[in-house]
Amino acid sequence: MKESIIQKAAAQYGNGVIKIEPLGEGLIHRTSKVSYSNGQPEVVLQCINQRTFSQPENIIHNYLLVYEHLRKTTGPVNIPPLLPTHQHKYFWIDEEDNFWRATRFIPDSYSLRLAETEEHAYASARCFAEFTRSLTGIDTALLNVIIPDFHNLQSRYHQFEESIGQASMMRLLRSTHVISELRQRKKLVEHYLQFTGTPDYPLRAMHHDCKISNILFDHSETVICPVDLDTVMPGLFFSDIGDMIRSMACSVDENSTAWENIGIRGSYYQAILNGYLDGIENGLTEKEKTCIHYSGLIMIYMQSLRYVTDYLNNDIYYKTAYAEQNLNRALNQFILLEHLEVYLEKEYNIHPG
Repeated sequence: MKESIIQKAAAQYGNGVIKIEPLGEGLIHRTSKVSYSNGQPEVVLQCINQRTFSQPENIIHNYLLVYEHLRKTTGPVNIPPLLPTHQHKYFWIDEEDNFWRATRFIPDSYSLRLAETEEHAYASARCFAEFTRSLTGIDTALLNVIIPDFHNLQSRYHQFEESIGQASMMRLLRSTHVISELRQRKKLVEHYLQFTGTPDYPLRAMHHDCKISNILFDHSETVICPVDLDTVMPGLFFSDIGDMIRSMACSVDENSTAWENIGIRGSYYQAILNGYLDGIENGLTEKEKTCIHYSGLIMIYMQSLRYVTDYLNNDIYYKTAYAEQNLNRALNQFILLEHLEVYLEKEYNIHPG
């Protein structure tokens, strides 16, 4: 993308000489921090990836709805406001049909790539749980479904099988091991289906992208708030805690190819569980509490399916830095799943089968 376009987008939200710096390492959007010479507050400027989010206006709708609900409650969670353009709109579309939005930048804040301590994992899990608890009472029917079937494991498995039928022979041959192992764990789809369509597992407003990089800390290591709320929509209990187990209880991140170093950090797993349960308070049903250990299994399995599916589909969804990256990500997640299976059997006598 031309820097002149980013400059023009930044000019929609402020005046004076503009300074633009890249911000974060997200796989989906292009994100920048923008400063203005006239002294106005800095902003976070994002160009929304419309291949991923085909109706970005829905993201704006949900953000405003969630912001207003949180503003009116006395809960512990606040999020930065969306900022209007000079034309008093909450987004701007440039001449190339790129979709831009901006939020207030929170000074003296930072995010982590990987949970460095059990305390980080606990605090992050508690914050995401408090976010969902603070949204109790919001009418989930008013929230747009941003990505249909986003954490629908049955749909993800179907996409996986479809991609196998359409992939090139070269990519199929390179994926044979991962494909075989994921097929052997299709039983997890049956577990997922038990959680759908019943009052024991109600729909709630969930974050749906719960990794530690989506938590802002201050320099005393206190949590400020969750960010990257593009996927906030109705969801099931396993989504957020499962994604935290996947992304924070792991010993290395999902891009690592040091296979021998991939594992589950048990103390982090327990910190995530304790943080989430403390933050959600009495917000889970008894059935959800009973099945909570399936959360990590389902989300890690789903992510491995998604990565290998994207690889077989010629890398159309996730950004990649080299040709085999999505396949390596899928293998990384599968190895993590194996380690979680062993951990749950040893520590909780759970046999996902």
